[in-house]
Amino acid sequence: MTNTPNNLEDIKNLAIYNTQAIAALTNKIDDLTTNVNELTTDVNRVLARSAVLDDVILELQESQEQNQRSFEQYRQDFLEHQQTTNAALNSLEAILLQLIRIFPQQ
Repeated sequence: MTNTPNNLEDIKNLAIYNTQAIAALTNKIDDLTTNVNELTTDVNRVLARSAVLDDVILELQESQEQNQRSFEQYRQDFLEHQQTTNAALNSLEAILLQLIRIFPQQ
């Protein structure tokens, strides 16, 4: 029976140690949970921003394609206008030459 008080004291000390160890582990788990939650929030924020940027990139690409089509159309219109203008100038030049022949300068 002389071992009983020692065993009880050892068990009590072991229980106290285990309780402290469990409390420390609980704190570490709480810290880890907080870190994981913060990381999850950050990841969600980055993914949301990435989705927005992907949409912006798609819109920019569509806008660039539309602008390119518009530019090509304007370019084609300009070339046609230039041809029409040149034809009109050539006609005016021919008319002017005829008028000079008909009414020479005196």
